[in-house]
Amino acid sequence: MEITTQDLSLQEKLNILADAAKYDVACTSSGSNRRGKKGSLGNTESCGICHSFSSDGRCVSLLKILLSNECIFDCKYCLNRSSNDRIRTTFTPEEICTLVIEFYRRNYIEGLFLSSGIVKSPTYTMELMYQAVYLLRTKYRFNGYIHVKAIPGAPEELITSTGYLVDRMSVNLELPTIEGLKELAPHKNPRKLIEPIRQIQHGITEHRLSAGKDPQMERSYGNRYLKHTIFQDSCRKQLESRRSISSSGRKLLPSGKPAPFVPAGQSTQMIIGATGETDLQLLSTTQKLYQQYDLKRVFFSAYVPLNEDSALPDLETSPPLLREHRLYQADWLLRYYGFHAEELLTIDRPNFNIMLDPKCDWALRHLERFPVEVNRASYEDILRVPGIGTKSAYRIIKARRQGNLDFDHLKKIGVVLKRAKYFITCNGKMMYRIPIDEDFITRQLIGEDARQSWEIDHPQTFRQLSLFDDFHFESEVTVEDSRKSILGQM
Repeated sequence: MEITTQDLSLQEKLNILADAAKYDVACTSSGSNRRGKKGSLGNTESCGICHSFSSDGRCVSLLKILLSNECIFDCKYCLNRSSNDRIRTTFTPEEICTLVIEFYRRNYIEGLFLSSGIVKSPTYTMELMYQAVYLLRTKYRFNGYIHVKAIPGAPEELITSTGYLVDRMSVNLELPTIEGLKELAPHKNPRKLIEPIRQIQHGITEHRLSAGKDPQMERSYGNRYLKHTIFQDSCRKQLESRRSISSSGRKLLPSGKPAPFVPAGQSTQMIIGATGETDLQLLSTTQKLYQQYDLKRVFFSAYVPLNEDSALPDLETSPPLLREHRLYQADWLLRYYGFHAEELLTIDRPNFNIMLDPKCDWALRHLERFPVEVNRASYEDILRVPGIGTKSAYRIIKARRQGNLDFDHLKKIGVVLKRAKYFITCNGKMMYRIPIDEDFITRQLIGEDARQSWEIDHPQTFRQLSLFDDFHFESEVTVEDSRKSILGQM
């Protein structure tokens, strides 16, 4: 059903286009650090996304909307596909500015996440998004966080101009394989999806070069204590070619310094469960995206059945939320723990045991490497023990210089002994008399995590919270849950 924008109020447009944006998850903590300045509104100090944690532990929010839910494409999995009978509407750039400024002044939000369906053409849609962001930065002097989706097929100059105004950009790959894309989104060209990702990557690299920074990959510094990571291995091959990229023609600030280009990096999103890809295919694609395009994050979105189609799962199919959770855990292992996709999964075993976190699943298939003696093992070996995160591993290396550690010391350091106890020794002794047997340890670990896994896979609702919901939450967040959410301790 088509209703023109003149027939709807701004509030009605907001209700439609905020609800339509809830299936897009490819946004994260800003990663940029821009202080407030005189004459401008807002900043990006420790800013992040709605209902998520920033680096200092705060839960902060973005206005997450679509520019339009009109679309010329007919992707089978999308609620806004052209063949669906829905109310269609589009914000004007001025309306977006009004919403952002008024919500910010009321302290509802700290920034904007803007995506869109394809209105008329990619070029027309990207022009509208650019106009909205340009007005926010110039006319309204908004200095807060902005994340914009780049539209594949739009002119390079439009994407580049937008990149100088925003903090983060992203391009949704939607599906991890070309075959899946052809089946569910035949109107989309895989090559055109990759082109803006590569363009944004080159723009970020050019800025690093012009600012006198090392053009090494975004994530390689975070793994500097590990010898062979997916980032460092790729970085060695690409470093020289990146240095050859010209930094001429860069936009300069009034101070003469190069203007930042997408300072918070770029990300992408893949839908899982709509097609039959294995976890190995998903994780291998994720690894290649990090290595080849220097992405800040790859996001996974459990497919929620919205349309009836023979090529899609049945409408009664539950979203694979626990599988999504396991893939996010595996993504942490790729980014921070030195794992490679081909280590975690194999062609013979292409899917994770959904009842175990991926680190435990890997450890149980490599029991010949355990138990690890925490007082002598290397940082790399300690980091691969389930229940020991990056900070805990570093603390162990530092603390054992003062003397031998026991299990009480490990608990104080932050090691999760309910998982680690099966895989470590202190001074040659295990915590209890535990047989190093895959079946026995698997049963114990599944028993420990069964309740949490069930709760992830059986949520009470899939509805996205709005800016005005108030559920009067009374239960307190535990110290352990807060630490894991912020630090990603596995």
